[in-house]
Amino acid sequence: MNTYPRVYTEILREHLADNRQMAFVSGPRQVGKTTVCVGLASTYVNWDDQDSRDKVLKGPAEVAQFAGLQKVQAKSPVLVFDELHRFPRWKTFLKGFFDVYGKNAEIIVTGSSRLDVFKRGGDSLMGRYFPYRMHPFSVAELAHPALRRAVCGKPHELNENEWSALWTYGGYPEPFVRRDPRFSRRWHNLRETQLLREDVREMTRIQELDQLTALAAVLNERSSDQMVYATLARQVRVSENTVRGWVGALAALHVGFLVKPWHRNIAQAIRKEPKWFLRDWSTIQDVGKRAETFVACQLLKAAEGWTDLGFGKFDLFHIRDKQKREVDFLVTQDNRPWFLVEVKNAETQLSSALALMQRQTGAKHAFQVVIEEPYVETDCFRYQEPVVVPARTFLSQLI
Repeated sequence: MNTYPRVYTEILREHLADNRQMAFVSGPRQVGKTTVCVGLASTYVNWDDQDSRDKVLKGPAEVAQFAGLQKVQAKSPVLVFDELHRFPRWKTFLKGFFDVYGKNAEIIVTGSSRLDVFKRGGDSLMGRYFPYRMHPFSVAELAHPALRRAVCGKPHELNENEWSALWTYGGYPEPFVRRDPRFSRRWHNLRETQLLREDVREMTRIQELDQLTALAAVLNERSSDQMVYATLARQVRVSENTVRGWVGALAALHVGFLVKPWHRNIAQAIRKEPKWFLRDWSTIQDVGKRAETFVACQLLKAAEGWTDLGFGKFDLFHIRDKQKREVDFLVTQDNRPWFLVEVKNAETQLSSALALMQRQTGAKHAFQVVIEEPYVETDCFRYQEPVVVPARTFLSQLI
């Protein structure tokens, strides 16, 4: 299988060179966390491997011995703990290991689901790690996988074959690289089974797996739609509070994510209804929904990446008022509106809502991002009035 360089390799290399803290790498199943981290490791400890598990259970000293930390070395070894959060006392173990051996090793901790979901364990690890949230491939990562030193880098053109594969097969490495419809269908079916059966059973107390699966099937058809919990509750035949909890669990498992509404300075803004997006746009049949989800996933990757890299606190919102005027996305920096994004598949006539919401929010930029527009060699962020931009150009400037 062909391999593609990952920006996360560069991010973690820089972390290891510049920081004493552990790196916590979280993200969806099969997004490539283990591949990236093993490529950097001197010693690899996987909780799912019985030999590794036995060493962890014997305590930090046993793992340190295994990693050769008692020996003088030219440079600090890189020790990777994979799936360690499955160990009930993982926080206590890591705290003890880091406090005793952290000066002798660089430590990366990675797991299939959000490490902060697992509330089991003892003492806080505050101050001992930096989090990094890993996402599937994006236009920017494929076009220019080097680590950028600022937000909104220069645009880079992605060739047509790569763009088409990303749009068709999604950004998860295996289906993207294989580009085989039959393989992709099997891959998606197996991944969904693992998420909705194995991971739910391990991570939550949800017992009604058939109803949860029914909810996931409904949400698979509603990517980019506003969440109306009461309607979902009636469809799945559970309480509204139960549906809210289940949607939260599906988000924690990285099945999808919620984008909350922005209402500050927006006259008659809708305040309560978030929008739901799948983490994988490749199974969405409706072109409009696929386009919006395609952009949403890459905006979330950028917002979380910029935040993790210390450029500020970035968040993703949507805007809609009671007159049903809306803009698909607003990205904020340090709680201040930065840029608006309206997604279109082919429409190049500017949405009137962009200028309206730009005035009300005070956002510096307002983009109508069009999927079918050809790449243009220009910096989208030099425009401060509402402007139509090609998705191929705009997305290449993210992460």
